[in-house]
Amino acid sequence: MTKPVLYLMVCGAGPAGHSARMVELAQADGWEVWCLATPAAIEHFLDLGELEALTGHPVRTGHQRAGQPALPKATAVIVAPATYNTINKWAAGIADTYVLTQLAELTGLGLPIAVLPFVNTALAANRVFQRSVAELRESGVSVLFGSGGFVPHPPRTGGRAMDSYPWHSALEAVKRANSG
Repeated sequence: MTKPVLYLMVCGAGPAGHSARMVELAQADGWEVWCLATPAAIEHFLDLGELEALTGHPVRTGHQRAGQPALPKATAVIVAPATYNTINKWAAGIADTYVLTQLAELTGLGLPIAVLPFVNTALAANRVFQRSVAELRESGVSVLFGSGGFVPHPPRTGGRAMDSYPWHSALEAVKRANSG
């Protein structure tokens, strides 16, 4: 029996450096994990070798090149950590990175997608961000923001939120979506 395929889309925020936690949780739950990462995640946060060793797959950082195997069809998607920038661009239909292009397509296909933001209280209070969260939810995306998901931290205190970042909430959301 083949395992369900989970795409873990990693954006450039503090928890990205701890993405192995999400991979390990998903694998323990029976998922085959494929990581896709934004340029900021790659440049500032990720240990690509660690993720590749853990998943057994290269981290996809750009569009498929000639001779490069295609990604397997996803069963579900988790975007974590999801940044202010990615959430706003995605909701506005901007697809100027590989991750955003994939998210636009996967949203259109109606796949279960769980988004676990990582923003501070000042960014979260921005009306544009609030509209973007509402737009994604209206598009069928499970945005885990607020009670039961990610609760924003005060500006310049993100480092204290690493250990309590609720990776498990995103996994539970895609499990619920797949069973329903």
